[in-house]
Amino acid sequence: MVGSATPETKQRHKILVRGIVQGVGFRPFVYGLAQEFGLSGRVANNIDGVEIEVEGPIIALATFIKALKDKAPPLALITDIIAHSISLANDRTFVIAASLFNNNIATTLIPPDMATCAACLAEFLDPADRRYRYPFINCTNCGPRYTIITALPYDRATTTMAYFNMCPTCRSEYDNPASRRYHAEPNACPTCGPELSLHDANGSLLAKGNNAATVASALLTEGRILAIKGLGGFHLAVDARNEEAVQQLRRRKGRAEKPLAVMAADLAAARLLCSLDPQDEIILTSAPRPILLAGPRVDNGLAAAVAPGINLLGVMLPYTPLHHLLMQNGPNVLVMTSGNISDEPIATDNQDALNRLSGLADFFLLHNRDIYLRNDDSVVIRIADKLRFFRRGRGYAPTPIFISQGGPTVLGVGAEIKNTVCLLTGKHGVLSQHVGDLENLAAYQTFKTTIKHLTDIFQAEPELVVHDLHPGYLSTRWALEDQNLNTLAVQHHHAHLAACLAENHETGPAIGIILDGTGYGTENTIWGGEILIGDCREAKRYAHLEPMPLPGGEAAIREPWRIAVGYLFSAYDGKLPDLPFLAQHAPDPILAILKKELNCPITSSCGRLFDAVAAMAGGRQRISYEGQAAIELSEKANDYMALPYPFDLETGNGILIIGIKALIRAIADDIRASSTLSKISSRFHTTLMGIFTEAAKRTRSATAINTVALSGGVFQNRFLLTGLVTSLTAAGFRVLTHSQTPANDGCIALGQAVIGRTMLKQN
Repeated sequence: MVGSATPETKQRHKILVRGIVQGVGFRPFVYGLAQEFGLSGRVANNIDGVEIEVEGPIIALATFIKALKDKAPPLALITDIIAHSISLANDRTFVIAASLFNNNIATTLIPPDMATCAACLAEFLDPADRRYRYPFINCTNCGPRYTIITALPYDRATTTMAYFNMCPTCRSEYDNPASRRYHAEPNACPTCGPELSLHDANGSLLAKGNNAATVASALLTEGRILAIKGLGGFHLAVDARNEEAVQQLRRRKGRAEKPLAVMAADLAAARLLCSLDPQDEIILTSAPRPILLAGPRVDNGLAAAVAPGINLLGVMLPYTPLHHLLMQNGPNVLVMTSGNISDEPIATDNQDALNRLSGLADFFLLHNRDIYLRNDDSVVIRIADKLRFFRRGRGYAPTPIFISQGGPTVLGVGAEIKNTVCLLTGKHGVLSQHVGDLENLAAYQTFKTTIKHLTDIFQAEPELVVHDLHPGYLSTRWALEDQNLNTLAVQHHHAHLAACLAENHETGPAIGIILDGTGYGTENTIWGGEILIGDCREAKRYAHLEPMPLPGGEAAIREPWRIAVGYLFSAYDGKLPDLPFLAQHAPDPILAILKKELNCPITSSCGRLFDAVAAMAGGRQRISYEGQAAIELSEKANDYMALPYPFDLETGNGILIIGIKALIRAIADDIRASSTLSKISSRFHTTLMGIFTEAAKRTRSATAINTVALSGGVFQNRFLLTGLVTSLTAAGFRVLTHSQTPANDGCIALGQAVIGRTMLKQN
């Protein structure tokens, strides 16, 4: 009821709250606040967010508006609160009204999928609770969101739960503003909700309900491989301590050496696997429940095949009730890897999983709640005391990247590898989940589905589609061939720079140190070790690594020893020094194509320099996954005080060239002197820190720019990033890095969209 205020001391406000405010318990929260402060009015979802009309004493209204942001539900993320006075209505109660629709562009945001909350887990473990061991328990504070939403506003009818009719008890919770499940759209129980089923590899039904989970746990204990349907797709699961079972999974999946992620039953189990500090534990137990890369303990008992050749282990905790159910009776550490054949997107549909994964999994643990949009697990690491993304997916996508200015709606369609797409609408860069490598047709279909989902759900018609400069990328071809929209091509490394600026709320200018594997440069050249001067409109190439040959093109990337031969050939004027790694190979055919300059594109890539050094020094000669040689080399670095190798900085045609032939020759000398791989790696890393710090200083002297932005996949190297940030900071630079988007090509779409909007606004 309204307090006894006179008309002179009463006001009525209309308030629009924008952000992640649907599907997170925001309306019952508003209802409770109104009751607490004795206010009348109503609250409803609309396509822009949550709309509130509230009436009462002026002081109470001011306190109410402040509390909206200060006391919001845990999963809410408020971006704007817009309030203005309207005429009094003299209503006497506060109500939660039905959702309101209009024809405007949607500005509300979609909540990500979140791990089971503590309250639901307590009910799940309580034998007296009606949802005891129910694998789909959820409330407004947890459970599936993004992967089940088909349209906005976020109501049950616009989710894949629309097919499940709530029983009277669930309906009473859903309709009760005082309940934790008020308008929790996935709300269900064993009587009316989704159900588990266990099948063999032929699809034959073996068990249903909780019995399916009990049998599945026993099968995992026996060492069998299970395909398990999760929130955003399927996992392939196996006992992580069973060496034979893990090896079998690798053989079937075609994943020879790439590390596998594991799921630990709880934090205590995770502590036995990895060396975790308090910040790591906060990340592991946070609502997004990402895969955290951390240093493994020597005596953790895991199968050697889980993460060979690398001193990092990807570990996560259970994030669905089904995971908790499986680990109650099964192994307390499971390999949980994407449910796919290597390089394909994860399976999401039951029949598709049975068709595609029947040769990989022995059994299938399915359920009948559809996944509308696939979403891989997020992969993160802590570097220089900040959370860094390797892959941004479940738990984080599609939470927007907030940028400093609004403007026209623009779509960035990303790169070819580690593709994401970005819908830039208002001040929100809605960056999609990790889509994957578009060289795969199924990933390309996901790419198109994701674009349609974002543009449909936000009812947004982009004024511009921005794509990579590379004409062969499928994302570029989609933009140019399949759409009747204005398009803009943006150079790959400029997009990296703009993405780093945007997520740090900067517009530039800045010195961009952009280091990656390969990116299409101007004049059909391959870039990847660049210093740019630019902003969110344009960029100029100021310096780069000395171009070196890539004998065999793409084939050399898979066989780094070929790259080493090419770099040595250039460094020694057409000859090869006598190095041990050459005894493993037949370099004469490579020398022949180098001499004839046949299929030997030149590249300034820092990633390829890593490959060359790794192979020269006796590291990885052939790779089975992207970046393997560089990753294993970086894991050997351990001394920030190591003596740098020599390098050259020379100006030619107005561009600073970072000469690396002296570096290559010095490394060859160290190899012949039988230096350890650890010493060579440490010296190589400190050399790169010195190179780019000195080059940045020269750039600053020429331009008076003191801000440096670091981007590109090479900056997922924790030793290099930590050391270079320290070195640049000591030299007086403001250093910007990625902490909301991946430094790799997962950030490209954001940079493209920001550049496109800037061009539209300025032109």
